This record gives sequence, C-alpha cells and structure tokens, in this order.
Amino acid sequence: MGVTNASGDIIASKSDEKRNKYACACAIIASTISILMGYDTGVMSGAMLFIKEDLKISETQVEVLAGILNVCALVGSLTAGRLSDWVGRRYTIALASIILFVGSILMGIGYSFAVLLTGRCVAGVGVGYALMIAPVYSAEISSPSTRGFLTSLPEMCISVGIFIGYISNYLFAKLPLIYGWRTMLGIGALPSAVLAFGIFAMPESPRWLVMQGRVKEARDVLLLVTNSEQEADLRLQEIKEAAGITEDENGVTKPINPSRGEGVWKELLLRPSPSVKRILIAALGIHFFEHATGIEAVVLYSPRIFKKAGIQDRNHLLLATMGVGLTKISFILVATFLLDKIGRRPLLLTSLAGMFLSLTTLGFGLTMIEHASEKLIWAIALSIVAVFTFVAFFSVGLGPITWVYSSEIFPLRLRAQGASLGVAVNRVMNGTISMSFISLYQAITIGGAFFLFAGFAVLAWFFFFFFCPETRGRSLEEMEELFSKKKRGEIEIEPLAKVNS
Repeated sequence: MGVTNASGDIIASKSDEKRNKYACACAIIASTISILMGYDTGVMSGAMLFIKEDLKISETQVEVLAGILNVCALVGSLTAGRLSDWVGRRYTIALASIILFVGSILMGIGYSFAVLLTGRCVAGVGVGYALMIAPVYSAEISSPSTRGFLTSLPEMCISVGIFIGYISNYLFAKLPLIYGWRTMLGIGALPSAVLAFGIFAMPESPRWLVMQGRVKEARDVLLLVTNSEQEADLRLQEIKEAAGITEDENGVTKPINPSRGEGVWKELLLRPSPSVKRILIAALGIHFFEHATGIEAVVLYSPRIFKKAGIQDRNHLLLATMGVGLTKISFILVATFLLDKIGRRPLLLTSLAGMFLSLTTLGFGLTMIEHASEKLIWAIALSIVAVFTFVAFFSVGLGPITWVYSSEIFPLRLRAQGASLGVAVNRVMNGTISMSFISLYQAITIGGAFFLFAGFAVLAWFFFFFFCPETRGRSLEEMEELFSKKKRGEIEIEPLAKVNS
C-alpha cells in the first residue's frame, strides 16, 4: 500500500515497498531490546515459586525481588532521555542491551538472595533504558501512516518476551531445583548477543541527526525509511522547521540552537507552555493508568491468582500462565494492525470498558471462591475466563497505545526526555503494584484488590476521553499544535467521526 503526504496525496508506489520493509526491519531490531525486558518480567513470575523454596526467603523478600526491577528502572528511565539526546538513539539501545546482559548473568549465578537482588537491580536499569528508547526510535523513523504499527512493536516484543519467559518456566522447571530457576534467569542474556550484532544494521534516528545539524545524513536515512524521495524531502523539511534549522544564502543549513538535551527539564516541568502542559498530563496519565488498572498483578502473579482460583498442580499453573502470555501476544498483534486504521482513541476507550467488566467479574469470582465452603466449579471457570478476557482487552488497547501515544506526542526538542519521564512514572506504578499486591490482597482480599483495579479503570476511561486527542495520521511535528487547541471537543470528536464515516 502507499502512504499519504500532508495534503492527503498518495506518494508511494509498489516499487517503494522495499523501503517500507527497511523501516519495519529497523523497528524490529530496535524492539528486540524489549524482548529482554519482557523476558525478565515473565520468567520471574514462575521462577519466584522455585526461588522461595530454594533460598528459603520470606513473602516480603519475594515482593522486594518482584518489584525492585521497576524501582531501579526508574533510575534508568530518568537518565536514558538525556543520554539518548547526547549520544544518539542507536548507542543508547546498545548500552541498554549490555546492561541487561550483565543483569541476566548475575541473576543466573544467584547463589544468594543478595547476588540475585543485585542482578535484578542491574537488569532494572537496563529495563528503564529499553522502555524509553525503543518506542522513541520506532516513532522517529516511521511515517504518520505506519507509526502506530511500528511504535507498537516494542510492546509486542515485551509480550513475546513475557511468553518466552513463561515457556522457560515450564521447560526448566523439570531441572533439579538448584539449577532450574538459575537457568530460567541466566538464559535471558542470549538475546543481548543477538542485538549486539543487529545494532550495526540500524541507522541513527533522522530526527536526532537533524538536531545535531547533520542534515545530509538525516536525508540519507529518510530515503531508506520512506516510500519516495518526495516524501523524504517533505518529512525532512518538517523536521528542520521543528528543530529550528534555517538555510543561509548559499543553501547551507545550520541549527539555530544545536540540541543535546540542555534545558529540557526546565521547559517540561518549571515553565511549560499550555500545549506542553497538556502533552505532559496526557503522557504521564496514560503511564499511570496502565499499571493502576492491575496488569502487573495479573502478569507477575498469575500463578498465584490461578492457585487462588482452584488450580493446585504446579505444571497446570505454569501452563495456565503460558496461556495468559499467548493471549497477550495475540491481541497486541490485532492492535498493531488496527492502530493506523481506526485510531488510538476508539481502541483505548473500548479497551478500558472491557477491562472494567473483566476486573469486576474476576473480583466477584474470586470473592465467591474465597468465601465458599465447597468447591465452586462455575466460580473457578468464571475467574479463569475473566483473567484471559482482561489480558485480551488490555492488549488490544491500553497496553500498546501507552507506548505509541507517549512516544509520539512530545515535540522533537522534548521527546526523549519527556518519554523518559513517562517511563519513570510507569516504573514507579509498576513497582508499587508488584511490590504491594500480596500485602494488598491479604489486607482487602484478592477479590477486593481486583474491585479496586476496576475502579481505576473507570477513572482511566474518563481521563482518556477528556485529555487524550486522536493522533492517527498526524506527523510528529503537528503534535504540539494539536494539543494547543483550546476547544478540546473539536480535536477529539472529529477523528472519531472520520473513523465512522
């Protein structure tokens, strides 16, 4: 298929399809880093069952082990944005893979709780880098017509990583206890080696190159990742204008203010313009609600949830958990093909409505099981189905759109560090849920915990309805203008009308 320029004219042809594939290949290589992050999350859900038995650790230590990755990811995410503005998007991806490699090796050694926790902390810093840089890189090399698809690839790869982690749990659980969980964690170092070779095939982000005044190099990259020379020149002109680059009388382009990320925090937090303030609220809000609605509790503690629902055999628990991972992958794959066709908002609002119904059903089912004097088959079946429907609705909307949306709405000069701030909020919420879920359900019952998450889903629906305009089909350089409009209803309702027409 062709893509369109700002005027709506089709400027791609069949002969240009190879270049589209090149952009897709670059996004896939960049997203490989997300597989490592997903694997660390997924494998720990099953490994914790064996770690607790082998190292004789307490429930509190299990919670710390589960959540410390996200606390340390906060450090990585807050530094990744500035680093990527300084050294470039590509080398930031390389550094993230090295950090994750070291973390996986330390966790694989894991002869004591202290060493295991240290490896988890190191991996956490790498996760913070990976979560910020993969969506930003994918957004910056993609065109408006394919940005939803390419920018959702990191979330898809996270889910693939989680699923591989579940498979690893099931396969290596058959090894002796002392080797099983260590193999599960240590084998996560392998994808880092793959990425180390793949990084050499990736071009630098054309938008980062323009910010450094390397306009010719940026044009060379755009010729590879766009559908025609006309589109490449059009996008280059938009990027130059956004970066504040002008031409002198000899046609030589020079940046007015070469940017390596200086002063961005001041513009984001201390003196934001009205449009930047709206962008910041939308970006931080979507990251907050992604985890406030309970996905981390379901992904990380799914074996415990299924056990509460009545599945007692360890192999059956791990198989059921693999089913969660497969569901997540399947529905994110659906979302990747819908994001550029029907838009972000319809998927997001539908996703939240389905998540609310699923969480309410899960809370009801688990409450009935917990208070019943005999085994309730219908309640067990209802709870299991609710877990899968919750994961499905999350994965078709809120899951991938969180990363697509937050990586595309910031202006060029603020994008990397703005995205890193969003990731920081994401990791704080992720760590809060993963480190407190056991204590939460012990305090208010496991059913009560999911009723609480359902309440947050309602709040999230209203937040997205009023604060998140549609971005489908708009270039990255148009986003600040989109959020600067005062009549919020216009920019939200118009794209939905186009979808329905």
